[in-house]
Formats: sequence, structure tokens, C-alpha cells
Amino acid sequence: MNLEELLARIKILEKSGPENPPVSKIVFDSRKVVEDAVYVALKGTVSDGHSFIDSSIEKGATVIICENLPENLNENITYIKVENSSKTLGHLAANYYGNPSEKLKLIGITGTNGKTSVTTLLFDIFKTLGFKSALISTVEYRIAEEILPSTHTTPDIIRLNEILAKAVKVGCEYAFMEVSSHGIHQNRTEGLHFQIAGFTNISHDHLDYHKTFDQYIKTKKRFFDELNADAIAITNVDDKNGNVMLQNTKAQKKSFALKTMADYHGKMLEGDFNGMLLNFNGKEFWTTLSGKFNVYNLLLAFAVTVECGFHEDDVLKAMSTLQRVKGRFETLKSEGGIFFIVDYAHTPDALENILDSINEIRTKNERVITIFGCGGDRDQDKRSEMGKIATRKSTLAIITSDNPRTENPANIIKEIEAGVEPQNFSKYTSIPDRREAIKMAIKFAEPKDIILVAGKGHENYQEINGVKHHFDDQETIVELARLMSK
Repeated sequence: MNLEELLARIKILEKSGPENPPVSKIVFDSRKVVEDAVYVALKGTVSDGHSFIDSSIEKGATVIICENLPENLNENITYIKVENSSKTLGHLAANYYGNPSEKLKLIGITGTNGKTSVTTLLFDIFKTLGFKSALISTVEYRIAEEILPSTHTTPDIIRLNEILAKAVKVGCEYAFMEVSSHGIHQNRTEGLHFQIAGFTNISHDHLDYHKTFDQYIKTKKRFFDELNADAIAITNVDDKNGNVMLQNTKAQKKSFALKTMADYHGKMLEGDFNGMLLNFNGKEFWTTLSGKFNVYNLLLAFAVTVECGFHEDDVLKAMSTLQRVKGRFETLKSEGGIFFIVDYAHTPDALENILDSINEIRTKNERVITIFGCGGDRDQDKRSEMGKIATRKSTLAIITSDNPRTENPANIIKEIEAGVEPQNFSKYTSIPDRREAIKMAIKFAEPKDIILVAGKGHENYQEINGVKHHFDDQETIVELARLMSK
């Protein structure tokens, strides 16, 4: 590709140097510069990419895209000044890979909880309907049958376009993508053409990054503000911020809800740990998924699929065959009759939703034992809230480690304990070792009791002091339940 093609539709403030040098690669990390690379200098939160312009040139970069031109310009280098390097990077990446998001139907799902479930459900629905699709989620990236390791909820914009270009090449017609608040804020969706955007819900999370809840809401809202007029925006109007998301969007507006009037209305008729009988837009179907929060996830998936032009009956038929999403309300039963639920719930709202679902389904003769923790180096404000919720809604809560990262697990546990109300002091204990916490729960439980292991879901590691140690909740449960039943 030559530079002229790469710069299509990009606003340039200043340009100097050779007119049209060859382009081998786009990079924004100076350590990845190769011969004839385009280096994009980004102003990050930790370091400024402008500081690495000289070292990038030494490594072979021939084009520099930046917001501030260096004082001394190299006459053999092409310098391009732009208003915002981060936003420009998105358009460069799209151009470099042939604008793949315009060659398939890209559907983005944002919100605090439910993104992974909805995108994965959509991928499975469209597979059942006979279509090749791509999936970009927290759990994994998929291109039709190929599975790629997932590193971020929303990958960097170059990787994103690379995945989408590969999806186009193998014949995918749809792509389903989780859109995180970090991804929106860091312009990792810039230059992408979304046909449909869905909003699940919004609650307390990531305030370590966004600082205030208002900023968090505004970041999510930006995703909808930037949609084109030919797009469709679908929001959860049961969420008090659902309509806020669509205030300034140019896209066509659609809604879904369980409690209020909406374009897509759902109702749970029956439900237990084996599944639910649901009614969507006046039509009944059975699903193996459980929990009211999953009714919302399924309803959004239903709305997106119908908006893609499929008949409601065909969509519901496909949905009735869906399996549970990995690490989301996954259930298993021990030989001793103890019922386990593994779930990724790691926010106050998600933990409350899953405990409410368990308490709605159970017959009240079973006890609910909740094992949970909070991640280190992340939003500290939610810790006490989760301590309050877990002890209020469980028979016993065992506070343990999640991914402590660089924090002392004991300090995280203390901050969780601070939220426990005096009347619930007798309803919790703290065991920093997650394996020992699960062991203690199994020892305490009786047949038919329910043990919820929350916070990590699909993750198969624990991050401690920068090192990822293998740890899988489900694997640990199976091993300990077997050992302790002998």
C-alpha cells in the first residue's frame, strides 16, 4: 500500500518530506517498528509516543504521524501533523486493511454487564441460522470455526481491523463485538462502521479509570453519539440510563424491556436451574439459560437478530437450541448433591442480579454460600458494596482473593468487609486462598445447598504480583468435590 491510499479520508494539518513513500506496516508502539513502517505517536496516560519519534526513525520508520512536529525534521522522513493521533490511527488501520467493517455487518454491544453473553449468543444464533460470523469478546476471538486467544475486551484498533479483514476473507457476513468503556475512551472503535449497536445496562464499574459515574455514562453514550444515520441503536429502557444513551444518536432508535413498553418485550413465565420458559413479543419458547439477567441478554440478542432481517419464529427456534456461555451461570452438581454455580459476576450489580436469580429459583430449603473477591489495582469503591450485597443475600459469604494483581489480598478483603452491615457479621468469613475458600464451602455445605463461585467465570488463571498462575474455578470445584466425597 502507498501512503496516498493510507491517508484517504484523513484530515491533514501539515505535511513535509517525501511525497509518497512505501508503507510496510502501521505501528503505535516504537518497539514494533520495522523498515518502512508508519509510526503513529500517541499521547498515552503513562507515556507520550512523541518521545519515541527519533528511536522509531532509527529502527526504520519512514512516515511519522503526530500531533506536534519535532523541532528538527529529517528531510528523508515524511511527517504528517494531525489534530488527534489516536483517532487518526483508527482510520489508518481501517484503510490499511481495506475498511473491512464496511464489508460485513458489524454489531457492537456495550454496557456494564452482559456484553460477553449477548455477543456469544449472537454468534451461536447466526451459526445455527447458517451464517459464518466473527466474535470479538472477553472470552475469545473467533473467525468462523477458528479460535484466537483474547487479550482485551476490545482489542487495539489495528488488531481489530486485522481480525475483521480475515473474517471478510473467509466469507463471514457478520461480526459481533464487545465494546468496552476503555475501548471507547481510547478510540479503539474509531473508523469502524457499526450497523447495529446494543446497550445492556449500566452500573458501578471501572471508576478507577473513569473517576466518576457521570464520566462512565458519557463514555458509553459516546458510542451511540458517533453512530451513522444508517445504523440501528437498541437500548434497554428498563435501565434508568437506557434512553440517555440514545439522546444524541443519529441512528434509528429501538428498545427492549421486561417491565415497560418497548419494541421488543419479554417475560419470564417459568424458571429453574435447568432453564426458563419465556415469552418474547407474544411468542413462547424454552431456553436452557437461567436467571432474569439472562432474559435481558436473550431479548437483546433476539432484537438484534430480528433487526438484521430474520423472521421472529426462525430466531426463536434457533435461540431454543442455545447452550450456556462459558463462565456465565454455569452449573454443575457434585455426587454429594451440592449444586455449584460458576459466574463471572465481578460488579455489585452483576453479583446482586445473580444472587436474586438464585433466591428466586430456590425452594428456600437450600442454603446459598457465596465465594467472591474483588480484583486488585481496580475500582476500590465497589468493594464495600459487594461485601454488603453478598452478606445480605447469602446464607454464608466467604470473602477470598480474585486477581489481587499488585495489591495485598488482605487489604482488599478488609475493604470488602467494611461494607458488611452489623446484622450480617455472623454471615461471613474471610479466607484469602481461593482454593481453600472453595474447600471450606464444600465442607460447610449439605446436599441440595447452592454454592456460587463468583468473579472469575471463564478465567483460568489468578494474577498475583504480575504473574498469572493457573487457576480455574470449575476445575477446582470438580477436583475438590471428588476428593472430599471419598
